Amino acid sequence: MKRETDKKRKKSRMKTTLKLPDLEQSRAAVLASLASESSQRSYRRAIDEFIRWYCSEPRLAFNRTVVRRYKTYLKERNLAASTINVHLAAVRRLAHEASDCGLLSPELAAGIQHVKGAKSKGRIIGNWLTAEQGRTLLTGFKSDDLRGLRDRAIVAVLLGCGLRRSELVDLRVENLQVREDHWIIADLIGKGRRVRTVPMPDWVKAALDNWTRSAGISAGRIFRRVNRYGGVWGDGLSGKVVWRIIKQVAKRSEISQLAPHDLRRTCARLCYQAGGEIEQIQFLLGHSSVLTTERYLGCKQKLRHAVNDRLGLEGA
Repeated sequence: MKRETDKKRKKSRMKTTLKLPDLEQSRAAVLASLASESSQRSYRRAIDEFIRWYCSEPRLAFNRTVVRRYKTYLKERNLAASTINVHLAAVRRLAHEASDCGLLSPELAAGIQHVKGAKSKGRIIGNWLTAEQGRTLLTGFKSDDLRGLRDRAIVAVLLGCGLRRSELVDLRVENLQVREDHWIIADLIGKGRRVRTVPMPDWVKAALDNWTRSAGISAGRIFRRVNRYGGVWGDGLSGKVVWRIIKQVAKRSEISQLAPHDLRRTCARLCYQAGGEIEQIQFLLGHSSVLTTERYLGCKQKLRHAVNDRLGLEGA
């Protein structure tokens, strides 16, 4: 009887409205639970934006109805469905951690988990380059300029190995090894802390060698900053710098709307067009599901030359 009374008292102390210190505590718990730096950045931005919206109206309850209102607010800003869903995922995670910390009723947290995401309208994700456009992107770099050698090596790794931007900036000399007479990127830690091995084409390795040899890099992170005097400094490179590099290279090559991740998609499609098996492309990219790989390929059904036209059963 006493235990049931204690449970009722504890339940009655559960909050329905969270104040800023409660939100900050839950936010810290969410970020601590994420292993990937990119996920931390994405969730931090989304949670901070929700907290600003939530605190803009006093005594706002943290429940399913309020999260639905927030979803409407995001839609009114004409955000993409994928962006809205990232924001909602962050809010759900925030509610879960608040409940685990004893700051929010489990019933309210469960209700928030059931708020549905925004429906996608089937828009194509990203761009793909042709092999000719890829070759154009790799040309025009100065061979006697450190910045040019670095930028060409960056484009080569993104196009030839299909790395993510975060994986590229964390790439180390020690990751480059030889297996079965082939250069590889060994023990690459990707999204979700998944570890994979990435084969490296000879032309990509040559571009890396030109950069590291000229920059005098023999250990540590491969890609570094280049100052205005043409000297290498620092021990790494940020993802924002990579973004700017790709934008500059794309503009020079007269390719519009190109992002670093589009080079990863291009790598996948060119592998597939060259006869690569989807499962092997999945290994290359480090996808947990082959369905994700298929989306990267941007496959379209061929009706003029249908796959079932030549089954060997003709004339039966």
